[in-house]
Amino acid sequence: MEGATIRMKAVLMHGERGGEGTYRFDLPAEVAAETPVRIMRAFMEHAETRAALGHIDYEINAALKNREHDITTVIGEFVFAPDNRQPFACFISPEG
Repeated sequence: MEGATIRMKAVLMHGERGGEGTYRFDLPAEVAAETPVRIMRAFMEHAETRAALGHIDYEINAALKNREHDITTVIGEFVFAPDNRQPFACFISPEG
């Protein structure tokens, strides 16, 4: 169905901040069927808009999608400055 969205939950663990956050966002159904990198990109676009911080630069070191359990896992680094790179892990799945 064109225009359909799926309510997603992202759990983001940010190593430097020592914390964990849970975020909810709507993902177009056609994007949910794409690669884990595209799903992460959609989440980060949502995060940039909601945080009102402007662009958040990041690098992905590993990304995989467990199709059986419908969980996308992404490990990487936020790049705040050339000498300020901070690790993160993100788990994205449909809510509910």
